[in-house]
Amino acid sequence: MARYASAVCRLCRRSGEKLMLKGSRCFSPKCAMERRGKPPGQQPMRRRRLSDRGLQLREKQKARYSYGIMERQFRRLFGKAERQLGITGENLLVLLERRLDNVVYRLGFADSRPQARQLVQHGHIMVNDRKTDIPSSLVKEGDTISWKETSTKTEYYKQVRPSIESKVIPGWLSLEEENLVGRVLSLPTPDDIEAKFEGQSIVEYYSR
Repeated sequence: MARYASAVCRLCRRSGEKLMLKGSRCFSPKCAMERRGKPPGQQPMRRRRLSDRGLQLREKQKARYSYGIMERQFRRLFGKAERQLGITGENLLVLLERRLDNVVYRLGFADSRPQARQLVQHGHIMVNDRKTDIPSSLVKEGDTISWKETSTKTEYYKQVRPSIESKVIPGWLSLEEENLVGRVLSLPTPDDIEAKFEGQSIVEYYSR
């Protein structure tokens, strides 16, 4: 499947807020939102007011950009959330948060979701002691996320260990800092997730 390969900072500028796509760079003065906060491209002489449909599209795109998902895959995930009991927008947020690449990012093994996706795709991460190289796989309550034994000898792993202490781990996850083994204590709730988009707007977008 094709993936967005241009400068990801343009996505933040297009969305109008930081989506934390470049890890620590997003907190530095080099961040594109700090240097050039305007949307990319030629600026109109007069700013247009977004329609309701435009606002819904923006929220949907922010969710896609944040988690690095293409439209077809995102639409399938929305369909799965729609079939579940409960509020569709909240179900979608929980499904996005349960993705393996996001869990690797939340545990502090990577500075950004794209970096976490690369770790998973390259086979460095194990789920329940089995190598898993599918970033979109969903974790379950009680799952353990660890490093492959050969990956613990890499320079990257040696850099992660001392930096892990400064990372904030969400309450639905736990981490053994000595051997960098994470555990899913429970499924995340919408209150556990600091979403940068509105799930209800996404539901309204797909409902038309």
